[in-house]
Order: sequence, then structure tokens, then C-alpha cells
Amino acid sequence: QVQLVESGGGSVEAGGSLRLSCRVSGMTENSYCMAWFRQDPGKGREGVASIVSDGGRTIVADSVKGRFTISQDSAKNTLYLQMDSLEPEDPAIYYCTADRDRWGGFCPMATSRYYNYWGQGMQVTVSS
Repeated sequence: QVQLVESGGGSVEAGGSLRLSCRVSGMTENSYCMAWFRQDPGKGREGVASIVSDGGRTIVADSVKGRFTISQDSAKNTLYLQMDSLEPEDPAIYYCTADRDRWGGFCPMATSRYYNYWGQGMQVTVSS
């Protein structure tokens, strides 16, 4: 059974940093995609960043490029999202997700429908 357990959300002042973690268990494929999405109330989930499980290729949304970094530790089966220079536009519920790699390592973020396994979500709040 695939499980994703998130940790690290919280509140920070604008310009501050947070690191989100997501421990992934139960994935049996040699290569799989992992990603972070975020969701504001009343809106759909927006892709933030994605990475293939071997850590080779990452994709980062333009809205967070240069501020957010996605990484993974295969020994710990853990996905990370380092968020620096947080802005008032960044608050949302952040979700980690994973699914088998069906895209040759180009893990998509265009829609959450590509992914079947999700973490519980964590609230990130930014105060100005």
C-alpha cells in the first residue's frame, strides 16, 4: 500500500523559509514521479515542482522558480520542498504526490489528475 506522510508546514513571515518533507512508502517501481502541488480554497491544485525518483530531472513552476527547490533522498524515501523568500501569494495547502513514471522522467505538473497517491496536505501561512 502506497503511503505519503507530510511534515514541516506552518507559519512564517514574508521573506522567511520553510522546508516541507514527504516520506513515501510502498512504491514498488524502480522509477516513479513525485511532485508538490498547492491549493487555495475554492481553486484547483496548482503544480509547484516535480522530480523523478532517481533525482535526475526536476521541473519547477515559473511562479516559484528561484525561490523553491525540490529534492529527494532515496535512502530515506523522502521528498523535500525547500521554500525560501516566501511571499504573500504562497499561502496554501501543500500536497505531495507520487505515481509511477509514465513520462520518461518528465514528471508532469499540468494537472493533479496524473497522480493517484497523495499526502494529507499541510497548511503554509505567510504573514506580511
